[in-house]
Amino acid sequence: MILLTNETGGPGIEITVNQLKSGAYGIDAMVEGINKVEADPTIRSVGFGGWPNILGEMEFDGAVMDGNTREVGAVGALKHTYHSAQVARAVMQKLNHVMVTGDGADRLAAEIGLPKVKTLLENSGEVWEQKLREVLSEEEFEKFPNIPLAPLNSTITDPEKVRDTTVFLSKDADQGIHAATSTSGWGWKYPGRLGDSPIAGGGYYADSRFGAAACTHTGEMAIRCSTSRSIVMALQMGKTLDDAVKFAVEEVDGLKGGFIAGLVIHAIDVSGNHKVVSYNLDEPGKYWLWKPSMSAPELRESEMV
Repeated sequence: MILLTNETGGPGIEITVNQLKSGAYGIDAMVEGINKVEADPTIRSVGFGGWPNILGEMEFDGAVMDGNTREVGAVGALKHTYHSAQVARAVMQKLNHVMVTGDGADRLAAEIGLPKVKTLLENSGEVWEQKLREVLSEEEFEKFPNIPLAPLNSTITDPEKVRDTTVFLSKDADQGIHAATSTSGWGWKYPGRLGDSPIAGGGYYADSRFGAAACTHTGEMAIRCSTSRSIVMALQMGKTLDDAVKFAVEEVDGLKGGFIAGLVIHAIDVSGNHKVVSYNLDEPGKYWLWKPSMSAPELRESEMV
């Protein structure tokens, strides 16, 4: 068994570890842990603690992938509950679809018993309004939101440069390798923007025969390069985990144009090896690792590439 999650997974790692120890299905164990992360207002990039889009509305994305069957469930632009990983699991288990977004995602959340709740943290709303007042003229602010939003995409930036999805990768007691993600997305994003978190192959991928990978930070880059799928495919082609991640980093490094920033890649292989690298960032990311040989999960630093 193994569990790998980035630093924001901290509030949920204990419950996920305990469930894995008890023999739980990896996706169920990870969703229970992510539920804790999503409800924690101190985690400022996921769930209730996250940041709104440019209209001041919360939009949550998330996904799960079963590495045994390669079934996927994903949701995007979920507004009335922040438990996006749980709704994504329902997509996988209850529908003949892979991804559901917007009103449909909220409808499914209600169907599985999740109540409609306030999802905008008061502080997030205050910071959002303050930011708008900084970048808009008085006339634009009075007309908002009935102004063109696209020009703001390059002038309004996300607070604290937070783009840190929660990603969980696990190998459970039945040797299934699985992935789960959840995020509130890029702060001040254009309404309806989907990052890599709900995109199979971009933000996550799992195949119990070979391994799994997931990304955080600039999802646009991971989507363009199918970063997570690239790693698992490289493992399938016989590359070591180190070489598979190196190959994916080289692909990202070759991108031209578009929005280029940092990316953190998390990966595990079927042998229980793991690798976490931070690309184009000023400092290493942190992540949690647990294996049965450990007395407790350990917080470690990623490699810089």
